[in-house]
Amino acid sequence: MIKKLIEWSLRNRWAVLLIVAALLLWGVFAVKQNPIDAIPDLSENQVIVFTEWTGQSPQIMEDQVTFPLVSNLQGIPNVKNIRGTSMFGMSFVYVIFNDNVDVYWARTRVLERLNYAQRLLPAGVTPSLGPDGTGVGHILWYTLDAKKLDLGEQRTLQDWYIKFALQTVPGVAEVASFGGFEKQYQLVVDPVKLQFYNVSLTDVINKVKANNNDVGGRKFEMSNMAYIIRGLGYIKSKEDIENIGIASNNGIPVRVKDIATVQLGGDERLGIFDENGEGEVVGGIVVMRYGENADKVINAVKAKMKDVEKGLPEGVHFKFAYDRSELIEAAVENIKGKLGEEMLAVSLIVILFLFHWRSALSIIIQIPITIAISFLLLNAFGISSNIMSLTGIALAIGVIVDNGIIMAENSYRNLAEWQAKKTPGGK
Repeated sequence: MIKKLIEWSLRNRWAVLLIVAALLLWGVFAVKQNPIDAIPDLSENQVIVFTEWTGQSPQIMEDQVTFPLVSNLQGIPNVKNIRGTSMFGMSFVYVIFNDNVDVYWARTRVLERLNYAQRLLPAGVTPSLGPDGTGVGHILWYTLDAKKLDLGEQRTLQDWYIKFALQTVPGVAEVASFGGFEKQYQLVVDPVKLQFYNVSLTDVINKVKANNNDVGGRKFEMSNMAYIIRGLGYIKSKEDIENIGIASNNGIPVRVKDIATVQLGGDERLGIFDENGEGEVVGGIVVMRYGENADKVINAVKAKMKDVEKGLPEGVHFKFAYDRSELIEAAVENIKGKLGEEMLAVSLIVILFLFHWRSALSIIIQIPITIAISFLLLNAFGISSNIMSLTGIALAIGVIVDNGIIMAENSYRNLAEWQAKKTPGGK
C-alpha cells in the first residue's frame, strides 16, 4: 500500500503539490479560527447545583437539602461522580460527567431530575444550576472608580445596569457582582410594643410581605370606555412600610410604625473587597461560557464597557483588577517568538549540515506545512492555542526535521545506487 502511494505521488507531483497547498491554506485559516487562551482548560466536565436556605446550619443543609439532591441525581447517564458540600445556609452539589459528554446535554439531564427533586426539599427551598462555565472561566475582574457615589449606590448601579449590559455579550455565561452592599428596608421591632399590642413577629413579617404586591382587578365598560381596576401595593418608600396595618387594638389599627422603626440599610455580608488598602470597592467578575475563545470574549466585553461607560453617572469609570488578555498575549507572543527563532535556527542548521539546497528546502518546507496541519487537528479536537499546545508544536519541530533528514538521506542513497548501476562498470 505504502509503495503504491509513493509511486503515485512520484508520478503525480503536481497533484501532490496542489493537495499540500490546499492543506497549507486550510491550516492558515484554522490558525485564525483557533481559540486563544493562556492555559488549557483541564477542569472536569461538571454541572453545579446551588441551593440557598438562609440561616440553616451545615448539618440541617446536609440532611434536608444536600442528601436528597445527591440521592435523586444518582442514575443520570454518563455520570462519573457526584460530590456534595454543605455549609451555613448553602449547599453545593457537583455532578461530574464523562469527558466526552456534551455539557449542555448534561445540564438538561440534571435539570430534569431537579424538577422531581423539588418535591423532596423543604418549602421555599429551590435549587438552581450554576453558570455554564469552567474552572478557568474567570477571564476579567473589574471595579468601579466612583468617588462621588457611596457603596450602596455603586452596588445598585452594578446590579441593575452594568451587569445586565455585560451579560448580553456573546460568550459570557455570567457576571457576578461583588463588594458594596445591597440596599434593603430594615425593621427594628420593639419587643415591648409587640407584647403590648399582642402582635407576634410572624404577623409583622407576613403582613409586610402581603402588602408588598399589586392586587388584580377586573375590566368593566362604561360610556363606551373600558376601565381596568387594580390595586397598586408595591412598596416604594419607608412611609409605605410604616403605614402598613398589622392588627387592630380595640378598633384602632396598629401600624408598623407603632411597633417598629423602619430604616434603609445594607444586607448582611460575609466579607468585603478592598483594593490595594485604599478602601472598599464594587465590581464584577466576568465568567466565560464553556468552549469559548477567551481572547475574543475579553475584547468583546471591553468594547461593550466603552458603550456602557457612556451611560454611567459623571465621574464613574471602569478599572481592571484582573485581565487575562494580558497573560494570553504575553504567553502567545512569547511562544510565537520562540517558535520563529527555533524555525530559523533549525533551517540554518539543516542547510549547513546537508549543504545541498534542494534537500534542505524539502525539509524546511515541511515545518510550516506540518504546523498549519496541526491546527486543523487542534480545532477538530477542541483544543485552544495555549502555552501547552504551542509548546508541544515547538518541541515537535525537532521530530519533523529529524524525519525529513532521514527521508532526504535515504532518497539520496537510493538515487546514488541507482545512478551507479546505470554507469559503465556499475553492478
